[in-house]
Amino acid sequence: MDVNAFQTTMLKRLAGVAVALSALLLGGCATHAPVSGDLSQAPAHDYLIGPGDSVNIIVWRNPEVSMSVPVRPDGKITTPLVEDLPAAGKTSTELARDIEKALAKFIQQPVVTVVVTGFVGTYGEQIRVIGQATKPQALPYRSDMSLMDVLIAVGGVTEFASGNKASVIRNVDGKLQKMPVRLDDLIKDGDISANMTMRPGDVLVIPESFF
Repeated sequence: MDVNAFQTTMLKRLAGVAVALSALLLGGCATHAPVSGDLSQAPAHDYLIGPGDSVNIIVWRNPEVSMSVPVRPDGKITTPLVEDLPAAGKTSTELARDIEKALAKFIQQPVVTVVVTGFVGTYGEQIRVIGQATKPQALPYRSDMSLMDVLIAVGGVTEFASGNKASVIRNVDGKLQKMPVRLDDLIKDGDISANMTMRPGDVLVIPESFF
């Protein structure tokens, strides 16, 4: 083997050793790194219609009774031939079947499809953000929504926020649980371990910092 070939072989071996050591060190760090966030997938659930939502009601072969209507604050809708029909707390499929029953008095074997086009959701489907958020508000829950997604939606926190003293209030089996969260670590330091999966009905409380 000539000198150049020998040097090339040795360089390749050294590079392989370096890669192996790097992987070992990174693996050790990952094993011992504290992970406080819960990034598990939220349980699957069907969207429930809430007051303020908009629903598009399509009645097959009957365009005169097909229309888009808002869900009133009392949770009911009104359409041609159907008055004061409860909609809040139902899935779009459940509401479609109820409309079919109501229309059956006037139309033979009606076929109805309901499409939700404006999302607010029931109170149990919302995530509320209170305290020192830039834009405190109630957000419609989305599947697999994380704490970071919520912070983006509310524009982050104010300069007076005590982010690492924030908490999420969650209803677990009928009991309220207070879970501390580290917003400063997540926002300012980019610590992904401080992220967590949100659940429908969660309340994020961001207190004010007292100097």
